[in-house]
Amino acid sequence: MKIKWGSLVVDGRNKIGGHVASKNRFGAYIRTKVTPSNPRTPAQIAERNRLASLSSAFRSLTSEQIAAWNDAAKLYAKTDIFGDLRVNTGLQLYVALNANLLQIGATTIDNPPAPTNAEVVFVQELSVSKTLNKIELTLSDDTPETSVMIVKATPALSPGINFVKTELRKIGTVPALSSTPVDITTMYFDKFGAIGEAGQKVFIEVYFIDTATGIASVPQKISTIITA
Repeated sequence: MKIKWGSLVVDGRNKIGGHVASKNRFGAYIRTKVTPSNPRTPAQIAERNRLASLSSAFRSLTSEQIAAWNDAAKLYAKTDIFGDLRVNTGLQLYVALNANLLQIGATTIDNPPAPTNAEVVFVQELSVSKTLNKIELTLSDDTPETSVMIVKATPALSPGINFVKTELRKIGTVPALSSTPVDITTMYFDKFGAIGEAGQKVFIEVYFIDTATGIASVPQKISTIITA
């Protein structure tokens, strides 16, 4: 469990004993811990193998390259859930960026890139039609020339659900320079088998990965009610 100490405990995250501390828009809360199943799906196994392979590849770099990654990690420092600055190791940075590159089919890198922002466009609308059996994302422009868009989605959910996290699953990628609106019907069906029923809700999350550096953008999330 993560705890931030003040004169008394002022915030907490993650698990302690049989409970989990977290926070939402209504404030801090504690819930009963539920242990998720570990079905060892092909996707999970492939991801674990990929991370293990990248960790091994990092150790095979030259000492100068490893030192460069360790130095670069300081430039990628981020604030944590408490607003405190956290710096990862060079290994963590190497694995993170190269794992991103591998998932979009790009070439891995041995030398750290300078911190930049992945080029993005913005999601303006999500439409899900039961009658047309079609799911489309309308973007502010065609997808960028230098970025690939990662698409995550949920199966059809209750319309009363307003927040999702673990329900999101990666369903596919959209290449650079793809025209808007983007039809994601096929990748959604391949993952979930069906759209769902009219009146249910679907969430989509997208983010962009720079094809040269592996740097990922901030995710954008959108939801809509399935129309008849």
